[in-house]
Amino acid sequence: MAPIDKEHILDKLIPDPPCNTTKPYSPRTMFMIVPDMDTESLLAHACESLASANVMASDFATCLAGPQRNTALAISQIVMLAELAVNRALDNLDPQ
Repeated sequence: MAPIDKEHILDKLIPDPPCNTTKPYSPRTMFMIVPDMDTESLLAHACESLASANVMASDFATCLAGPQRNTALAISQIVMLAELAVNRALDNLDPQ
């Protein structure tokens, strides 16, 4: 009987890990904000988004009743308060 090669026996029992052929992760740029976008433009966009969210929440609340309606109206109010804060920030950037 041939002697057992103890050093290489694990090579046959444990396969080599698969080669990593995947590309390194790079984030998608579909919704990426331009790094050099000015603050006023960012705040204006945020204000418009919040105004849209406020309208959607208010419209949705009209389809509901009871506690669900109260929740939707509360969400609408919170969004409106955030919109007011963003508007104030815009005013602070460019007081007239």
